[in-house]
Amino acid sequence: MEKYEVNKYIDSFKSSLKDLEISLNPPKLKEEIEKINQEISDANFWNDQKKANKTIEALNDLKEKYNLYKSMEQGFNEVLEARDLSLLEESEETNQLLEEMIFDFEKKIEDATISVILNGEYDNNNAILEIHPGAGGTESMDWASMLLRMYQRFCQRNNFKFKIIDYLPGDEAGVKSVTCEISGKYAYGYLKGERGVHRLVRISPFDSNKRRHTSFASVDVTPIVSDLKDVPINENDLRIDTYLSSGHGGQGVNTTYSAVRITHLPTNIVVTCQNERSQIQNKEQALKVLKSKLLDIEIKKQEESLLALKGISMEIAFGSQIRSYVFHPYSMVKDHRFKWETSDVNGVMDGDILDFIYGYLKWMVTDNE
Repeated sequence: MEKYEVNKYIDSFKSSLKDLEISLNPPKLKEEIEKINQEISDANFWNDQKKANKTIEALNDLKEKYNLYKSMEQGFNEVLEARDLSLLEESEETNQLLEEMIFDFEKKIEDATISVILNGEYDNNNAILEIHPGAGGTESMDWASMLLRMYQRFCQRNNFKFKIIDYLPGDEAGVKSVTCEISGKYAYGYLKGERGVHRLVRISPFDSNKRRHTSFASVDVTPIVSDLKDVPINENDLRIDTYLSSGHGGQGVNTTYSAVRITHLPTNIVVTCQNERSQIQNKEQALKVLKSKLLDIEIKKQEESLLALKGISMEIAFGSQIRSYVFHPYSMVKDHRFKWETSDVNGVMDGDILDFIYGYLKWMVTDNE
């Protein structure tokens, strides 16, 4: 690696480390950690178990952020030492070691930056993900099932738990609608940028004339609140219907009125759940989804305000797709918000979407230039 290239990386790392320092404020983090440690040492600390657990969670979060910065600071110093060593010795071995350290630290600093960006109120929560096909019949339903597989593979790649809680199959192929619960650290933070309309262009396998078709499917992502009391619901505002389940679970499930549909009358939001074994379990799951949707209304208002500041107006509606997946006449996946694209369509459909996720997160916190 040439000297000017090394210096270019060093300058970039120095700038990124400074940004991390400004965002995290290590001295303040250390002060807050010491303050909480003093609280924990109090003999009466565990008298209120719920409050104590929240305090411990806050402490762990502070420690994680502080240790993250110190780790990045140490990593940067190690890169500097390797640079100085390569200048002194100028051997192939020291140059190769420096290159490896630079590329390794580049990935670490990017991951650290993303983790700092994920500082929204609900970013660390689990998420509800829904997929609905647009107009286009079987073709759009098949596209919805392809997106479902993409997110399943993404979760497998990144150690998220993936659970289908409501599934309505298509008449011939694909799905009419599907609702999933995704669990793991920063599940909502990672997936919130997937909300919107996804557009597919391909030669349809359902068209005997092999014509090119354009299909749409909408993806909605909402956070799951850890304490359902945080989102109060008036029981009088709910209409609860039960019906025969068509979901998985065997004969016992499919012959009893275990499926639950809840309508929130003030907002006309409808949620269903039929994949659990009992009506009680389905009702609990449906209420969880409903509360997530009600919470998401407020989150969307905040995001719309942020987009307005960036000079962007984007409805979550058909015709305003956030991303296009082109299989024919060329291969390309492009995000229309931050103008990033890749020709690796197969990789994306196999769940390799972290570049799009990172791109969105960075785009949302940078100025619209």
